[in-house]
Amino acid sequence: MAEPKPQITYDDFAKLDLRVARVLECAEHPNADKLLVLKIDLGYEQRQLIAGLKGHYEPADLIGKQIVVVANLAPRVMRGLESQGMLLAAVEAANGQPGKVIVLAPSAEVRPGTPCS
Repeated sequence: MAEPKPQITYDDFAKLDLRVARVLECAEHPNADKLLVLKIDLGYEQRQLIAGLKGHYEPADLIGKQIVVVANLAPRVMRGLESQGMLLAAVEAANGQPGKVIVLAPSAEVRPGTPCS
């Protein structure tokens, strides 16, 4: 199990803009072994995310799925492609080894762009 991170204030948490998005497209990253490139719909705009999901998900299995993303994370270039946010996932590790990766999603269908709190 991962060690807990230091405690933060409510004001720190309130800075995060967590939103539901729908995956429109997903493909393998052309320059990386473990990354997928996702095109997502946030309701008010479409964006590209780069995520370390290759080997855990087939690209076709993510298309049409709803996910939870950090929408106000500064863009970052990953192996030559820009990621405009970050999806949330749980990583179930065992015996110090990385294990199953579960992409977080709402339990019921909601409009893309719906805030999470």
